[in-house]
Amino acid sequence: MTTQSAHLAPFRVADLPQNRVVRFDIQPDAPRLAEIAADLGLLGLRKLRFQGELRASGRTDWRLEAQLGATVDQPCVVTLDPVRTRIKADVTRLFLKRLDLPEEIDGEVEMPEDDTTEELGVEIDVEQIMCESLALNLPLYPRSDDAALGEAVFTEPGKEALRDEDARPFAGLAALRNKLEESGEK
Repeated sequence: MTTQSAHLAPFRVADLPQNRVVRFDIQPDAPRLAEIAADLGLLGLRKLRFQGELRASGRTDWRLEAQLGATVDQPCVVTLDPVRTRIKADVTRLFLKRLDLPEEIDGEVEMPEDDTTEELGVEIDVEQIMCESLALNLPLYPRSDDAALGEAVFTEPGKEALRDEDARPFAGLAALRNKLEESGEK
């Protein structure tokens, strides 16, 4: 049985069947898409689908496996024009009843290498996992195809600006080498 919905309440772990797979398919409606887009700072969120399943993993643990699909509009990092991106990602989470966290040393905790493992609480909020997965899969620096970053030149009035070419340490040596080769000296 698949639970299909625009909004899905969290699954209470105590109510989940141990001997059966629980399937879900979340496709938020337009108001919820707008809310998620606003939360993530997106220009738009056209489509979003999160479908997968929850299954018991041993006696006390649970595994979530799902596919995330979305079409997002973000501002270009150069021109601020909208950039549309299609996102497809596999999502896996393992919820453990007993999660051994790394020891704290001098106020710091080392992050575990496995970022798919979480501590099992009273509920498994599939919609929250969907939003988190979307946020983690967004392009960090969306850039439109025709965006070109030109040279920015700044200086004090009355002084000559330092350009990108001037700041390259071997540019002068390359020019000198070319000059020497033209004159026949080596």
